[in-house]
Formats: sequence, structure tokens, C-alpha cells
Amino acid sequence: MLIKQIMTTNLFITHPDSPVTDAQEIMRREQIHHLPVVDKRSKKLVGIVTEKDLLYAAPSPASTLNVYEITRLLSELRVEKVMTKKVITAAPDEPIENAARYMADQNISCIPVVDTDGVAMGIVTESDVFRVFIDFFGTRERGIRMTVRVPESKGELARLTKDISNRGGNIVSLGTLPGTSATNAMCIIKVEGLTESELVDAVTSDILEIVDIRVV
Repeated sequence: MLIKQIMTTNLFITHPDSPVTDAQEIMRREQIHHLPVVDKRSKKLVGIVTEKDLLYAAPSPASTLNVYEITRLLSELRVEKVMTKKVITAAPDEPIENAARYMADQNISCIPVVDTDGVAMGIVTESDVFRVFIDFFGTRERGIRMTVRVPESKGELARLTKDISNRGGNIVSLGTLPGTSATNAMCIIKVEGLTESELVDAVTSDILEIVDIRVV
């Protein structure tokens, strides 16, 4: 799956010379937390402003200013003064795991998506990645979820899935994670069409250990 398949393309944007109050209003109205900042002429991405940026831009609650004075000050403050200018971006044809890695490595919650000219095309957020995670593990489908430790060697997963299929099981989802050493891996597999005991019997010769098994 590619980023363009999960990104939001109906973008809400702001511009560098827009008042901060306009950006606040867009976020409040649309219930979003990030706004790409786009140049009016070129349509290229020049920054991003977040709900946190706008919160920091507001005067302290301890301020002696009244609400009208605060509103006036914010209306005079432009987005370019509070936005992040060095933005981590992604291309639409990158795999979705790249977006997840960028967000995790940079401790950010969204990735603007741009074309080869730097024109904003969409945005991917943590929520988009979470939805893919849910689908990847077949969370919405009922079955037996089993976590097993398998040898890290050629053909082991193929043997495991073949034995489950030969017993009449249907694999809903399958994923692997690093194991306890370089010689093994953790495999999370969800199966329908078998009972717990039938599934255990089907995989016993292919695995090192059943770490967890449950009906979900």
C-alpha cells in the first residue's frame, strides 16, 4: 500500500500572510490539528502550523490582557511567524511504512505529501496510520489470534502457512516482528475456520513457542 492510498487529499490549508486567528478558526471548525502552509502563487508547501504552535502563540493565561486585546493581537500575528518552516514531507508513491517511520523517528504526528515540484497534494496523520494498522491485523474480523516464535530461516513462514491451510484454516492476517535473538522471529497470525486446539496441532512442528493465543 502506498501513501497516496491513505492520505487525505481534501486539504485544508493556510497561507504565510494569513492571520493566526484564521488558522485557529479553520482548525476549530474542521476539528483538525495541522494546517499545511502553502504559497498563494506557486501552491508549494512552505511550512506547517499545528494546534500546539497556535497555543504557544497565544498570550499566557496569566496575562492582564482582556479577551478583546488578545484577539486583536492574534489577528495581527501572521502564520509565517509561528509555522515550522523545515517540514518533513513524503511523496505519494512511497510505501506507507515510510510515513510511519518518519513520524516515529522525528516525533511528529503528520506528514505533508508533495509532488516533485513541492506542491502540496495531501497529508498523512497518525490516525491514518492507525487505521492501516487495524486493517493489517484484521482487527475487525473474528478469529483466533496467535503469537508464535518461529525459526528465522528460509521457508519457515511458507511451511507454517501451508500447514494451517492444509488443515482448513483461513489466514486473516499475518505479520512478523523481531524475535528474542537473530535466530528467531515473532509471528502474529490470525486464523478463521479452525478451533484453538486444531490450530495448535497444525503449527506445533513449525514453531519454537506459542507466546499467546486467544479468540478475538
